[in-house]
Amino acid sequence: SFPQLLGRWFYITGGSKYPPHVAEMKVVKYAVFSFFPGSHKDELNVTESMRVNETCVVRNTTKIQILWHNSTLMHVDDQVVSTAELIQSDKDLLILKHFNANILGLSLSARTPNVSKEHLEEFNAHLRCLGF
Repeated sequence: SFPQLLGRWFYITGGSKYPPHVAEMKVVKYAVFSFFPGSHKDELNVTESMRVNETCVVRNTTKIQILWHNSTLMHVDDQVVSTAELIQSDKDLLILKHFNANILGLSLSARTPNVSKEHLEEFNAHLRCLGF
């Protein structure tokens, strides 16, 4: 559920067929992002910081819409609609299925910078199911 999303997450790994993301994943060394309550119940604010090669990049607050009926987060940036569907969310682990310009991706994030071998294997199983 969405209340469990609030707070800080560490990006662990991901797979994508969206060319800008494939390029980004190669150079991102570390990423952390935080969800905060938005101005109403259908909105979340997210802030993220990442290390790209040797440079730190901070993205200021982005507004994300919550589509409750299908457990999806939506973000519109320069007319490009990105959505992320919650595949799995518990208090420690977040697996999101992303669509950017209708191209599929999957990401694994966690409350700590390291995840267990079991969690990684579970994520890899999701990746295989989606054809990565």
